[in-house]
Amino acid sequence: MLTNLNEVLPQARKEGYAVPAFDCIEDFMIRTILDTAEKKKSPVILMSLRHDLEGKGFSYIAGLINKVAPEYDIPIVLHLDHAENFEFIKQAIDNGFTSVMYDGSKLPFEENIKNTKEIVDYAHTKGVTVEAELGHVGGMKLDGSREGDSQLTRAEDVKIFIEKTGVDALAVSIGTAHGVYESEPELNIERLKEINEISSIPLVLHGGSGTPVEQVQESIKNGIAKINIFADLRISMYKGLLEAAKKAEQEGRIDPTPDVLFEPIRNSLSDAVAGKIEDLFADNRV
Repeated sequence: MLTNLNEVLPQARKEGYAVPAFDCIEDFMIRTILDTAEKKKSPVILMSLRHDLEGKGFSYIAGLINKVAPEYDIPIVLHLDHAENFEFIKQAIDNGFTSVMYDGSKLPFEENIKNTKEIVDYAHTKGVTVEAELGHVGGMKLDGSREGDSQLTRAEDVKIFIEKTGVDALAVSIGTAHGVYESEPELNIERLKEINEISSIPLVLHGGSGTPVEQVQESIKNGIAKINIFADLRISMYKGLLEAAKKAEQEGRIDPTPDVLFEPIRNSLSDAVAGKIEDLFADNRV
């Protein structure tokens, strides 16, 4: 069933788990993630980025999820990830997204507030929830380029930002980064505790891939209710692809059967999704 962040994150924050938020770019990923989440009885957030939605992407991704969501007995949020353009956010809402993230984290504080409030005011009239970012989570873009250094969220800014924007969830920067880590991160849990004391809304952790599980779980204990995951899914699919290629080579075929071609990738992805659900304490919550 399709829903929004307000239907899943407050409960997660209250009960001490985080809802996994998986970026997905193809129907293969969508089906595997949803089937696995339903088996684990976990709520799930399916996310897409702008470059995956342009062209016919809205029809393929949003259209598919809107069609299949009623077939699943778990809460499913369709979430636009890291959007910086208001018109594109409106387009996502028109195409059935139930939640959007406006990323004004690289802007001056007051400009981030102004833009976020405009988007919140519009989205709420459509029953759509909004996530914003305060501080900045840096790291690697998908093309391998850097998107700047992370800047930790200042606890003293959180209360003002929430009150002035009316946002539904807040992504905070406490030491994670996007993409694959060059060295093991060290989350600033003390900063998170300060933010959680102040925040009236659920908190979000970006850069969940590769972060040591004990640090992830400590962040959940201190207010994180949504964790974004993408790189670990890509890694799992690549491992499955290598296994599929090896099996096809062993069989001496240039035309592997669908089972040989897809099953190792699906199984590897499903194992990664199930593992993340368990790590986030999100299994058996539905």
